[in-house]
Amino acid sequence: MDSTAIDRFEASRNRLASLAYRLLGSAIDAEDAVQDAFLHWQAADRDRIKVPEAWLTKVVTNLCLDRLRSAQYRRERTVGGWLPEPLLGGDPMLGPADTVEQRESVSLAVLTLLERLTPVERAVYVLREAFSYSHAEVAEILDLTESASQQHLHRARNRITAARHRGGEVDPVSARSIVEEFLTAASSGRTERLVALLTHDATAISDGAGLTEALLRYDTPQRIAAIVRGGFKPSPAKRRFAGGTPAVHYAMVNGGPAILFVVDEQVIGAVTFDIANGRIATVRGIAAPARLTRLADAWRRQEPDTPLITEW
Repeated sequence: MDSTAIDRFEASRNRLASLAYRLLGSAIDAEDAVQDAFLHWQAADRDRIKVPEAWLTKVVTNLCLDRLRSAQYRRERTVGGWLPEPLLGGDPMLGPADTVEQRESVSLAVLTLLERLTPVERAVYVLREAFSYSHAEVAEILDLTESASQQHLHRARNRITAARHRGGEVDPVSARSIVEEFLTAASSGRTERLVALLTHDATAISDGAGLTEALLRYDTPQRIAAIVRGGFKPSPAKRRFAGGTPAVHYAMVNGGPAILFVVDEQVIGAVTFDIANGRIATVRGIAAPARLTRLADAWRRQEPDTPLITEW
């Protein structure tokens, strides 16, 4: 393959990776899909490809659909046992963020809800909401009619809207203030303040640091407050498990507020928050090392700000 063909592919790599990440919810799988697309590009008769960007978009989309439809992939992502892979703010894989729809499409809340859609509904939703393809273009990519594309988008939007918390976009200053108040209450043991910070139907989800197959879920503010208080209470055993005393940093993850637990510049855990109407609607605890690989790499490459807590 000549350098011009390689350069043309590389010029599209970040956009393709962003598309694949939204479709699959996994940075590792997205990278694999893009690499597979490169092999297709390498083997193709490129002289017959009139619009390389469109051709590559179709290849990546269909590679992702093949993964979503595979029996093994469905087993790995059974409902109740899967969380999206979080990405640190500024990661190019997060892709376009100019519109509300683009920002929401890569939030952990929406990436989780996309699991409820069929693979085709998911693809139509992502192509339209995140990348602003017309229904005619979506139909060409997915080998559908335009009317079918419209129907799939209608169903996808309805399912996502019905299942998610709506509170409008939260400005960064307010988001940070709410998270800092949550952290202060959790660290001090003020469970009544934690309850007050949560919506009445709040949910907490944890991957159990990868030690359990199913996610751990807690569904009442009182139960969430008790679990959070226990989780944030330091102990020698927790420090041994963490490999030291973590510093707790504020960060933006998938466009939303989060706190990161860092030991010797290594991110060992992330807690992300969905905020609705000034309260916390969802808390996600992510500590399985496989889910934090890319985020941890990105964290090491940046200059961290002052931690919120240095002695946990």
